[in-house]
Amino acid sequence: MTATVLVDFLESTGFATISFGNIIMLTISLVLLYLAIGKGFEPLLLVPIAFGMLLTNLPGANMMKEPVVEIIKDPNTGELISHTKEYGGLLYYLYQGVKLGIYPPLIFLGIGAMTDFGPLIANPKSILLGAAAQIGIFATFIGAILLGYPGAEAASIGIIGGADGPTALYLTAKLAPQLLGPIAVAAYSYMALVPIIQPPIMRALTTKEERTVVMEQLRPVSKRERIIFPIMVTLVVSLLLPSAATLVGMLMLGNLFRESGVTDRLSKTVQNELINIVTILLGVTVGATASAESFWNLKTLGIIALGLVAFSIGTASGVLFGKIMYKVTGGKVNPLIGSAGVSAVPMAARVSQKVGQEENPKNYLLMHAMGPNVAGVIGSAIAAGMLLMFFS
Repeated sequence: MTATVLVDFLESTGFATISFGNIIMLTISLVLLYLAIGKGFEPLLLVPIAFGMLLTNLPGANMMKEPVVEIIKDPNTGELISHTKEYGGLLYYLYQGVKLGIYPPLIFLGIGAMTDFGPLIANPKSILLGAAAQIGIFATFIGAILLGYPGAEAASIGIIGGADGPTALYLTAKLAPQLLGPIAVAAYSYMALVPIIQPPIMRALTTKEERTVVMEQLRPVSKRERIIFPIMVTLVVSLLLPSAATLVGMLMLGNLFRESGVTDRLSKTVQNELINIVTILLGVTVGATASAESFWNLKTLGIIALGLVAFSIGTASGVLFGKIMYKVTGGKVNPLIGSAGVSAVPMAARVSQKVGQEENPKNYLLMHAMGPNVAGVIGSAIAAGMLLMFFS
């Protein structure tokens, strides 16, 4: 009897049912945790994503298990009603905030409250660098179409090139919800790995002379300009492209909380408690979509590869347009700030600063890079709105 109980117990453990795919995914999650904790690669993103990946690949834990629903006849009325036979896992229910498009706009609200659009207002030309970096979205979209992906799926894959996780999730939830898992993992992984992916591309496309350019200090921006900016952007973008209103509107509402000077409590709540809670829920559930069963197939691996291509093209496009501005301005623009045109805020701007200071310790590019960086946030939301308009 004791032996039978012991055997039954051993067969019920995860050790008895763990697969080779589970082992690989658990190993990947541990590597990502090491990069986040040991190397400091965007831990606020990578820790919840990696731990969510770990949780979903624990055999038997069923953290992402869908509920079992059966249709039964009401004994009193004879009507057919749905009845939940088995409830789903915790992460399945938390994931509905991603699936229904709730978390991404809330993240944008927090980003808006934390973002200083002053560098963009002070140097409007930097919006061109943000626009140039969105080429990665449309180039990869065309490439995915040529590879045989349907239009809606190709659009969802291409948006990874914007390096904007919330935008990628929002668009994919609307156009291709069946791809939410791999696109979520790709978008957030590449955002977190910006310090690894971008520098080699930046160095390969620029000369030492270009990388050492010291840019002039930006002009001061008035409070009136800062208040008018989010209101005007919301009006202009939403009237031109109503499908972009959700993301752009939430982004600019958060920024208005920051800049108005009369909503300090709301601004602090959005910048801290709200965005921290949503980041935890979003990160863990995004990681939980990377199960061994859904991850190891050619379509998923193809999406991951295309996402890297999209992000790389976006980075390269921004840098190359930066080189054009370097030439046009007679050497006054450092092309490195073009790489910040992808909307990974503020990671991409920090990378521009770091690479620039490696070449010239007196070089302070952070505020200059923030211009194209925040322009990229707006640009990726507009690109998502355009794709949503065409394929929804």
